[in-house]
Amino acid sequence: MEKRFDFLVIGSGLGGLSFALKVADRGTVCMITKSEMEETNTHYAQGGIAAVTYEPDSYERHVSDTLIAGDGLCDEEVVRMVVREGPAQIQELIEWGTRFDRKSDGQYDLAKEGGHSQFRILHHKDNTGEEIQRALSERVRNHPNITVLEEHFAVELITQHHFGKLVKRYMKDIECFGAYVMDLSNNKVIKIISRITLIAAGGTGQLYTTTTNPPIATGDGIAMVYRARGIVDHMEFVQFHPTSLYNPGESPSFLISEAVRGFGGILKNQRGEAFMKKYDERESLAPRDIVSRAIDNEMKIYGEDFVYLDCTHLEEKKLKAHFPHISEKCQSLGIDIARDMIPVVPAAHYMCGGIVVDLNGLSSINRLYAVGEASSTGLHGGNRLASNSLIEAIVFADRAAKHSLEHFSSFSYKENVPDWDESGTIPTEEMVLITQSTREVKQIMSNYVGIVRSDLRLERALVRLEIIYKETEALYKKSRICKKICELRNLVNVGYLVIKMAQARKESRGLHYNLDYPKKTGEN
Repeated sequence: MEKRFDFLVIGSGLGGLSFALKVADRGTVCMITKSEMEETNTHYAQGGIAAVTYEPDSYERHVSDTLIAGDGLCDEEVVRMVVREGPAQIQELIEWGTRFDRKSDGQYDLAKEGGHSQFRILHHKDNTGEEIQRALSERVRNHPNITVLEEHFAVELITQHHFGKLVKRYMKDIECFGAYVMDLSNNKVIKIISRITLIAAGGTGQLYTTTTNPPIATGDGIAMVYRARGIVDHMEFVQFHPTSLYNPGESPSFLISEAVRGFGGILKNQRGEAFMKKYDERESLAPRDIVSRAIDNEMKIYGEDFVYLDCTHLEEKKLKAHFPHISEKCQSLGIDIARDMIPVVPAAHYMCGGIVVDLNGLSSINRLYAVGEASSTGLHGGNRLASNSLIEAIVFADRAAKHSLEHFSSFSYKENVPDWDESGTIPTEEMVLITQSTREVKQIMSNYVGIVRSDLRLERALVRLEIIYKETEALYKKSRICKKICELRNLVNVGYLVIKMAQARKESRGLHYNLDYPKKTGEN
């Protein structure tokens, strides 16, 4: 079965939704998502979206904060572009129906988060991503030119490699013509042929045992591009959010927003000591890499499973009004955030690397764009500044939309694309092999490639992952396709990239901290 569209969008978070809305008036759009359209990392983004809104804030201050957090690895041209173009994109979000909190005088109620020198975080209570997702999803569902295929899983990109052309890895003459997509209702693979393809498939949080990401975050977009010989970079920079709610057995982990610390919450160990002053002069509002390592160290020093976030000194009514969902969640576990300290632990949260793109979101593969967490734009460098992810997604989605609209009509549809070939395969009879390997990948990455690494840990991780890779590829080749084996295959691919790029970085920088290459005094 074959479907044809001008634009194929893989993923339904902020980047994919906003891109689809901007191109749909000029062409037909197919948006595929492997779950419901609203099940995205955007939906789970609590804190907000960073942008310069009022004085005394300025573009230069936002640029400076971003560069400092990125630990010298940001592309300054990209940083300045995103910071300057962000406010106009936020205005468009508002015009599309997104509601940000305002104060009684009508001005936006801006928050402050770790690494920010100013109050610049626009938010909707403590569920900003859910509000953005709601507003844009409604518009996408109602647009006559957009076809949404829920419960559809992108298996592989369709590129010239499928037609026997030999090219060197990473050459620019590779082209993308769409994707093979599995309908999860029947596990049948269809061809979606497109003039332009956009990957907005989110991140890789499910590489780790503890993550704030939903189950869909298995690195699918990054893995597909890597297998298609596209350029992927900076995968060693995995951001752990310092404060997920410690609640063993719950997955994904519930996020205690960075904004809680911006509101005045203080990190304390189980002895009641405010420990962050030992690690950074910014204390609980230091960038996430510093805070996560500090918490990790405190837990290891005392052999404990969590630390506390203390909000008991804050005014109860304002605290609970500002963070109603966090308050409700904690209350369901018997924790009154105004009277009890909140147990927290770091959790895998955001991938700063990914598919390398230019200023227009175009990847190294022609006709293929990438935005959001699946992309590596140069904005984040070695560590993402809090709430910079949503602003990055909409700015690059806007640029990708404009650039692709200039060119899509000159692209023809690829003819004679072969059907997905499942000849010689049999239904997977040993699902336990897949589930056990997935569990092992998560354990390997969590134990050896987490917040703190070493050369020995990375080598052990690579040796163990290579065994799982060989087993998975052998099983994949002989088995009828299914979602779980595809996700395992993608996790193995992106795990390999994280390990190899971590091994290649012979220093401790940003989110990559290696005990064999300690940071020098005075470094971020």
